[in-house]
Amino acid sequence: MGRMPYNVGMFFSIDGGDGTGKSTQSELLCQWLDELGHRVIACRDPGSTNLGEAVRELLLDRHDLQIDRRSEMLLYMAARAQLVEQVIRPALKQGKTVVSDRYLLANVVYQGYGGGLDVEMLWQVGQVATGRLMPDLTILLDMPAGAAASRITGRLDRMEKQGDAFHARVREGFLAEAARRPGEIVVINAAGTIEQVQEEIRAAVKRVIYSNCKC
Repeated sequence: MGRMPYNVGMFFSIDGGDGTGKSTQSELLCQWLDELGHRVIACRDPGSTNLGEAVRELLLDRHDLQIDRRSEMLLYMAARAQLVEQVIRPALKQGKTVVSDRYLLANVVYQGYGGGLDVEMLWQVGQVATGRLMPDLTILLDMPAGAAASRITGRLDRMEKQGDAFHARVREGFLAEAARRPGEIVVINAAGTIEQVQEEIRAAVKRVIYSNCKC
């Protein structure tokens, strides 16, 4: 497909367990969308605002802090609320395409299935935090937690250090939510090569682009 202008704002998120390749695949997706003519805004959750980056440091890098699961959840929600109002919603109103490295689904799964908080309550709080703004499609990169963990290099952050049982529950949670929301979440096997995974992501995104803007 050649380059052509797109004026309909679209919102995609890429999620999955730690080590599944979210950041790499998000970057490649943004490059491809740009080549198609989209005005692309890339962001990460938590992050991409001054408040979000400060919260990100607290949640992931401050190993000296004791953070209760409910406090942890609310900090993620606060960072996401700022991300929506400062970055995502304005971009969509301008007809831009947003690609977010994680979004509300991660909060539901990590603090719910992984951390033991009530899943439905997390969705409800998330609706308040986001003003009910949800992605047009969430791409879930899936692979066994142990295999994903083996890909991680460098110092582990607070969430990556939660342990094997925690991350196994997280994977189960992602798959459970995907099964509950088949029209909103597409599961992609992250165990393939970078190129194979990206090809599947592009195919899923292409279907949404065509259904939304009839390009």
